[in-house]
Amino acid sequence: MTSRIRVQLTLLAAAVVIATGLIGAQQPAVTSAVQTAALTQLVPVDTQITQGTLANGLRYYVRANRKPEQRAELRLVIKAGSVLEEDDQQGLAHFAEHMAFNGTLNFPKHALISFIESLGMRFGADLNASTGFDETIYMLQVPTERTEVLDRSFQILEDWAHNVTFDPAEIEKERGVIMEEWRLRRGAGARLTDRILPVLLNGSRYADRLPIGKTEIIQNFNAARVKQFYTDWYRPDLMAVVAVGDFDRIQVENQIKAHFSAIPAPPAPRPRPTYDVPARSGTSFAVMTDREITAASIEIDHILPARDQDTVGAYRERIVDRLFSGMLSARLAELAQKPDAPFLAAGAGRSLFLARTREQASLSARVKEDGIERGLEGLLGEAERVARFGFTVTELERQKQAVLRSYERVVAEVDNIVSSSRADEYVRNFTQNETLPSPNDEYAMHQRFVPQITLDEVNRMGREWFPDQNRLVIVSAPDKAGLVVPDEQKLAAVIKAAPGRELTAFVDTVSAAALLDAAPRPGRIARTTTIDAAGITEWQLSNGVKVVLKPTTFKEDEVIFRATSPGGTSLASDQDFIPASTATQLISAGGLGRFNAIDMRKILTGKAASATPFIGELEEGLNGGGSRKDLETLFQLIYLRFTQPRRDETAFAAQTTQMKSLLANQSASPDYALASTLAAAMYQNHVRRRPQTLDAINEWNLDKSLAFYKDRFADASDFTFVFVGSFDLATMKPLVERYLGALPSIRRKETWKDVGVRPASGIVEKTVEKGIEPKSQVAIMFNGPFEYDEMHRLTIRAMAHMLQGNLLQAIRENLGGTYSITASPTLQRIPRPEYLFAIRFGCDPQRTDGLLKRVFQEIEQFKLNGPSPQQVGDEKAALLREFETSSKQNNFLLGQIVAKYQNQEDVRSVWYAPELYRKLTAEMIQQAAREYLNVGNHVQVTLQPEKQ
Repeated sequence: MTSRIRVQLTLLAAAVVIATGLIGAQQPAVTSAVQTAALTQLVPVDTQITQGTLANGLRYYVRANRKPEQRAELRLVIKAGSVLEEDDQQGLAHFAEHMAFNGTLNFPKHALISFIESLGMRFGADLNASTGFDETIYMLQVPTERTEVLDRSFQILEDWAHNVTFDPAEIEKERGVIMEEWRLRRGAGARLTDRILPVLLNGSRYADRLPIGKTEIIQNFNAARVKQFYTDWYRPDLMAVVAVGDFDRIQVENQIKAHFSAIPAPPAPRPRPTYDVPARSGTSFAVMTDREITAASIEIDHILPARDQDTVGAYRERIVDRLFSGMLSARLAELAQKPDAPFLAAGAGRSLFLARTREQASLSARVKEDGIERGLEGLLGEAERVARFGFTVTELERQKQAVLRSYERVVAEVDNIVSSSRADEYVRNFTQNETLPSPNDEYAMHQRFVPQITLDEVNRMGREWFPDQNRLVIVSAPDKAGLVVPDEQKLAAVIKAAPGRELTAFVDTVSAAALLDAAPRPGRIARTTTIDAAGITEWQLSNGVKVVLKPTTFKEDEVIFRATSPGGTSLASDQDFIPASTATQLISAGGLGRFNAIDMRKILTGKAASATPFIGELEEGLNGGGSRKDLETLFQLIYLRFTQPRRDETAFAAQTTQMKSLLANQSASPDYALASTLAAAMYQNHVRRRPQTLDAINEWNLDKSLAFYKDRFADASDFTFVFVGSFDLATMKPLVERYLGALPSIRRKETWKDVGVRPASGIVEKTVEKGIEPKSQVAIMFNGPFEYDEMHRLTIRAMAHMLQGNLLQAIRENLGGTYSITASPTLQRIPRPEYLFAIRFGCDPQRTDGLLKRVFQEIEQFKLNGPSPQQVGDEKAALLREFETSSKQNNFLLGQIVAKYQNQEDVRSVWYAPELYRKLTAEMIQQAAREYLNVGNHVQVTLQPEKQ
């Protein structure tokens, strides 16, 4: 349950262009009426969606969808949010949403949550809600194999719509919960938002209607006022019900009609106003500093009239937008990779604004704290360069390829789109009038329009996106001694000078060279082993590489992999630890082989393939994946990562500059103070557990990093590659032999080393004072030896879920002392089998001691009494439900299979997990709590605000 501030601020964001697709390549055949439709014709609605409007005005969307199986995503959407609150109701739209979980006619008090958990679903993950300025959205995921469960779930939605009871006792308890949600969100970001919104929103009603509301109202409002908001705005003519899932469509449509048709429409409904944001003449400025801001940033927002979304012609306009923003963002990203760039990262984009009557075109950048004017000049200069000279033919062709290929892959996976994604799309249709074409229609429109869009047409966007009217420049920077932040006059001078700057046209350097000069000499498969019960094939290659292959049918066009080898930074000395730990970051930034990172991005346009190296403390390896049609490129990238890492002084200088800027002010952050104090206390200031600092950057050494990287990837004979996804063995065999079989092999015998990191023993308590907001954060860390087998891993995980439920009930629901409290284990097998068990929460500083005392009381009660039979049953059901869906996802299987090989466990046990779940007992959970929650051996760190 959250309040959503939908401000379109993109500070620190940089758009990323994903290089995929080839216009000239054979595309999937798609037949669609939109291929010949007039531009004035409405975009057709996907015929798989059933829509309707009941007599009382409520709209509904129903779609049968088989992913995930035996699940349904349900939504109740109300076109009412904080913008509709009266002055004395600020925060009550959000409060009403909270009260929907605290008792309804058919689900008194917390019966709703108990019902959901009895189905094996989890509160938060499968049951949640959010409140924005203009809408409130309730979200529910439920199993569908039993008709009565689905019907009961629609009863929940119906109760939310008109049967919330607003129990006075629950209202009083919920005041504290919402105050803690407010407290949780406070910090430098919230303070900046408080100051930006009045300028950004230029006196509109949105400026003083943040969904979280005003604390004085939350703490003191009369219950009648929240009930009045609910009565005024929770009504069928402002509602929609969305149902997407693995169910019978007709049955679900009838259930919606049965539950919602009888909700009465109010005889004299209040008019639902629409609010605009007044246009401003010229340029406005918001220059803000804060002592807890850790980096400087700039954003230039152009507030434009909202355009039509309904027609085929309007869809075509948005394709042009996407091409323009992709090319401009690519230019900005390329410029940011130069050592003396005017900004550290930058991007461009266009989207709906907060008020739906407007759109927002933005340029944003992260800059050096003493380079704000230069950063602004750089952003404006690139926008002016585009407006004056336009883009190049090669830039446009690359972006067209990327856009077309992305939609080609969407169509390939049309039957694998998950229900939650479709449900969110239908919510946007109701709240934002987003069109609802089928994926085939979208691809057909791209096939039709992308080739015909001209360079001149895209270039015109340079002036249309960034006019010199209704513009806002937002600057945020650290408030620190000696730093002079430019004022409005200096920023205005930069803007005034921009059109007269001397500029030259952008030169697009393009390489036609192949990734590899010649294919390597292949190895061979020396031994084949099949594990039929798991559907796994193992290939032992002639150079010692082990390849594990698990074909699946979960996705039509997804192949993912992970490769691992023992060693990691543990094999580096303490003196060389920093160059070793930064090796993959610095070497990857340099590109591959003959090509720098910019060249690689361009060369890989039209290819969906990636192979990213990593070096951890105890292992090194690669992660990545791609499309079936790009498998050879994927294997070439793997081969190059081993054999041709690239040393690039220019990229190294850029990385150094960026990291120094990021770390310059990190100590100003309360979160950093908590994390660094916790690490120091937990690991007794071990050199390998210290946070990265400016001093550490001075120890970066490109040559040492390259040498360590080369050493870690010099011998592939102890690497295990695991591939999961939509491939067949016949296709993989020649690629594996040619590229993995050709990897270097010197057959050395090595493993990781124990570097001596040990958690603190006994009771260690630390308090750190940092921050100016009235908020405290607490971290409690238990630790000890651990028997690292499947049953013990399962038991501690289940125990954590149950204890967290008890803590939420006690600390949040009963005491109103926190918004969220978590309990979670972290387990390791090597270098020593150990566990860490973390409990974290935030609260009012005045209540920290009392809540800490209650947390430890709840721990002791749990150890004394164990969980209830209901808790154990619910946990088993939840674990089984999670396995039902996760076991049909490639990412889950990849992680599980890799872990089984690393742990030297039977890989077939991945699929035997439900048998383990059924063996869980209350006694096992209680014993785990007694063993792992030893209050005589824990680290406790508390963050308190600075004394005023």
